[in-house]
This record gives sequence, structure tokens and C-alpha cells, in this order.
Amino acid sequence: MMLRIWTLASNTVREAIRSKLLYTLLGFAIALILLAIALSQLSYVESDRILQNFGFASIRLFSVAIAIFVGVNLIHKEVDRRTVYTILSKPLSRSEFLLGKYVGLLITIWLQLGIMVAFFVGTSLVTGAPLGFPDAAVIALLSVELALVVAIATLFSAFTTPMLASFFSVGIWVVGNLTRDLKLMGAKTADAGIQWVTTALHRLLPDMRSFDLTLEAAHDLPISASDLVIPVIYGVGYIAVLLVTSMIIFERRDFR
Repeated sequence: MMLRIWTLASNTVREAIRSKLLYTLLGFAIALILLAIALSQLSYVESDRILQNFGFASIRLFSVAIAIFVGVNLIHKEVDRRTVYTILSKPLSRSEFLLGKYVGLLITIWLQLGIMVAFFVGTSLVTGAPLGFPDAAVIALLSVELALVVAIATLFSAFTTPMLASFFSVGIWVVGNLTRDLKLMGAKTADAGIQWVTTALHRLLPDMRSFDLTLEAAHDLPISASDLVIPVIYGVGYIAVLLVTSMIIFERRDFR
């Protein structure tokens, strides 16, 4: 089973790297990271902080965009071109097909993340900005967040169109970054219904803010082991739930 999944994942990587959208978004991300050098020169005192904030924000935003807009099309392309029938006619289950697509896309996203990080490290070295453990922690948690975003995109692409899957995935990511604020706002109201809804949203939707340590890295704040371990465990658990749900839905999908 692992060999079949890996074979499909390898083919998915080759297919994904042909996407023009991937290179377009990657080019914009690299351009913004390089632009961070110019912006950092606007303030002599805060130059390092500006570079890190702008650089990490660019990497995160465009990595998530690539994960969503490339991911939602992978399964749809196979169905639209009818190649899914040929693939599934072989000794390959639908669950293995879905996992292969997920692993392949995740490898692709991590590869483009590596390219962005390389440019970010280069700009930091050119400008003399310090690099250390906090920066590595930001990238480590971002890689987990991207794995979660790919799982979200895979879930919606398993049963709906690319447009709707993109809309739902972006919505989940945006709201996932706001659930903590919504919960705090709900706690300040006297309406029990609003409190229940905001608490439920915070518990059900993925807490994307838990994967963002940009503020700590930019301000050189201490990062404990729990700041890394707990989000990783949370992310892996959430990914497992999403993938199992995706496989159940995809197993029951009618391609006719």
C-alpha cells in the first residue's frame, strides 16, 4: 500500500510542478521577500523587525494560497479528464488514491516553502538581520499549518467543484485565524447564544493562530517547547480527522 501511495504521490508532484499558477504565486512571494529589503531600510532601528514581519507574512500568505488553489484542482483534473477511471481500475483503492494525492501535493508545497525560505535567509544575510531558533520555529510550525491547509483543500475537493472548494478552504483559513478573537468578543457579550456560537467555532474550526510565531520571532521573545509541541500534536490530530473524513466521502462519491 505504501508503495502504491508513494508512486501516485510522485506522479502528483510532477503534475503539480507544471502548474502555471504555482510559479505565478511563487514569483510574487519571492518578489515581496526581496521587497522587504527596501522596506526594512525605512527604519534604521526597526529594520530587522520589519524584514522578518514582512518576509514571514509573504511566505505564509503565498504558501497558503498555493496550497489551496493548486490543491483543489488535483482531484478535479483526474475526474474531468476521466483518468480517474483508469487509475482506480488498477489495484488501487480510492483511499490510497486520495492519500497519494495529498502526500504529493504536500511534498510540492514543502518544496516551494523551501525555496521561499532560501530567499528569505538570503535577504537576511545580505541585510545582516539575525537568524536563530525563533525563525526556525516559525518555519517548522508553518510547515504543519500548510499540511493542515492541504488536508482542508483535499477534503473539499473530494466532493465539490474547484471554485467551491477554493471558497470553502479560504473561508476556513480566514475564520481559523479569527476564532480566538471571536471567542474573546463573545465572552464579553451578555448573550448566551453568541457565547455558545463563538466558543463552538473556536473548538470546531482549526485554530490557525496556534501555528503563527511570527510575533515572537520578530520581537525576539522566548519560545518554549510547549509552543512547538502542542501545535504540532494539535495539527497532526486535526489532519488525521480531515483525511479520514475525506476518504469516507471519496469512497462514496459517484463519478457518473
